[in-house]
Amino acid sequence: MHRTANGANVYYEQHGEGKHILLLHGWGCSTEIWKPVTERLSKRARVTVLDFPGHGQSGRPPVPWGPGDFARMTAEMIVGLGMEGCDIIAHSHGARTAAVLAAKNPELVRKMVLTGAAGVRMEPTKAQQRRSATYKRLRKISEWMDRVKIFGKLPEKLRQRLIQRYGSRDYIALDEEMRKTFVKLVNYDISSCLPDIKSPTLLIFGDNDIETPLWMGKWMDEAIPDAGLCVLKGGTHYAFLEKFNDFMRIVEQFLFGGPE
Repeated sequence: MHRTANGANVYYEQHGEGKHILLLHGWGCSTEIWKPVTERLSKRARVTVLDFPGHGQSGRPPVPWGPGDFARMTAEMIVGLGMEGCDIIAHSHGARTAAVLAAKNPELVRKMVLTGAAGVRMEPTKAQQRRSATYKRLRKISEWMDRVKIFGKLPEKLRQRLIQRYGSRDYIALDEEMRKTFVKLVNYDISSCLPDIKSPTLLIFGDNDIETPLWMGKWMDEAIPDAGLCVLKGGTHYAFLEKFNDFMRIVEQFLFGGPE
């Protein structure tokens, strides 16, 4: 099914009956990643999964979006589907979106489970600072070559080489328009909104996560007023799948008071 929210065409599915639970996926994923979670929770709840704009079966954002835009879209989906006061389970980028949503629209969210949550920016190392400075300098050279208009296709070839050498895997995989959204997301730090979250929040991190390291979970645990942190030993950024049974036992205890 599809709905329009914040100007984007959003694909969503609903399964089961009972209280509302919304699942929000990470960057580069889709509703598919939640299948085992959906199958388990839909036996005792009304589970809604959606594809973020630019992912899966949803359309693209009408303009480059930041975290606030994704949060507004999610809020419109919750209201439009009559899910006010739902529980949210979110991974990575989905957790960043959920955190911004809960801070701005507390009436829409009851409890949250944030796993491998993205959004807290780490200070770049000196090596990363040098790498970034080199990329920006070479990028400016390519833009100057464009303005001079005597280098033909060379400036664009240079930019593509820079992207391949200096860009992250997620960035490289995107086209030019979606890269603008990606940059707005990764440059945004959600730390300032965390103290405004009123929803009881369970943070679940893998101790081997290198994309959103455990220190981020500890930071969020301190910053969110009503939060708790669970660590899945041996789990990476996708600990909720790698340690599925452990993850679900923790979630079911938090949302339902225990397993069915």
